[in-house]
Amino acid sequence: MKKLKILVGCEESQAVTIALRKLGHEAYSCDLKECTGGHTEWHIIGDVFEAIKFKKWDLGIFFPTCTYLTVSANKWYKDQPKRKSGALIGAERRAAREDAIDFVLNLYNCGIPHIAIENPIGILSSRWRKPNQVIQPWMFGHGETKATCLWLKNLPNLVPTDIVEGREQRLHKLPPSKDRATLRSKTYQGIADAMADQFTNHILNQSS
Repeated sequence: MKKLKILVGCEESQAVTIALRKLGHEAYSCDLKECTGGHTEWHIIGDVFEAIKFKKWDLGIFFPTCTYLTVSANKWYKDQPKRKSGALIGAERRAAREDAIDFVLNLYNCGIPHIAIENPIGILSSRWRKPNQVIQPWMFGHGETKATCLWLKNLPNLVPTDIVEGREQRLHKLPPSKDRATLRSKTYQGIADAMADQFTNHILNQSS
């Protein structure tokens, strides 16, 4: 089997990276943080756009920070302490949101031939384009709800692997803590496995 070179950007948990490694591919996670997945030898700490330059990647799977992109971002803005005038805070927030949108568009157009970008429902649908699909954890073996959008380039929609009962919003109900955002952003194992298996098989079948 051909070994694909894969960059999993903005991923400190290494859920997708580990799933890809189990299939025999040369996958690396990349994040500004140290990894929590336990495999520092597969982790690049730094700017994802610098990591893109490291190799001629076959596939890029990206999980950009959703702080400024989701529907809930408006509430996040509202809850921040007002250290400056309201007008200035509003300008800063708008600038941060524009930077976040540009970040996603630059990832999509970075030159890697096959790309998947994951993010919750938010402003990308109106400011960029509709996602290729919206998936839920319960389609992949987890009895929970968390609508997640996928924007895909030269990749197929994910096919559900294990539709189960249960529609609990467990992550949404997590109490406030310093780790809450990190816990909520982690990829469900069933989704990680589906991405690893289905995306790589599609690329390999194309090249065979």
